Amino acid sequence: MAFPLAAPPFLDIFSFSDCCGIFAAMGQGHFILHVKEFNEFQSVLKKLLADSYAKVVFLVDKNGSLLSSAGETADFDTTSLASLAAGNIAATGGLATLIGEKEFSILFHEGERDNMHLSVVANRLILVVIFDQRSSVGLVRLRVRRASENLARVLKAVDETAHGEEEGEGLIEELTEADIETLFK
Repeated sequence: MAFPLAAPPFLDIFSFSDCCGIFAAMGQGHFILHVKEFNEFQSVLKKLLADSYAKVVFLVDKNGSLLSSAGETADFDTTSLASLAAGNIAATGGLATLIGEKEFSILFHEGERDNMHLSVVANRLILVVIFDQRSSVGLVRLRVRRASENLARVLKAVDETAHGEEEGEGLIEELTEADIETLFK
């Protein structure tokens, strides 16, 4: 779920878990995305949107969940787009394996009006950039490279925070069934 400028006050954490099957090789399985990291992702996407003259930018996990977006998202079925982008990466991953490659980390689709650039970030996220004639694939690739580095840095911070929490630094208590029941009363 993406939020326009800032995360709403009720948003404390996002939790995304690993899936089995083709995405199991993703590396890290489960991570918690705090508001701070979400805002950092959002900042990177907004900069990429402006610097590449794109129409819209999406950040998706390899399980097909939309993590964040920037730009003209109103005309898109973002849930379907996120799922299909992950499926596209998975399918081309299968093709890569057939020819002896680990993965195709960049995909480009050219349309009559709009183009789509998909890239894998840190083997865990998918960056989707949709752009038209105002931009070029060369410019998008250049800007995506820098944005990918910044997104990977944020993802590393997410992992380090999670590692610290596992060691007891700010550990989130396990919820019991009774705790969950009280949330819905």
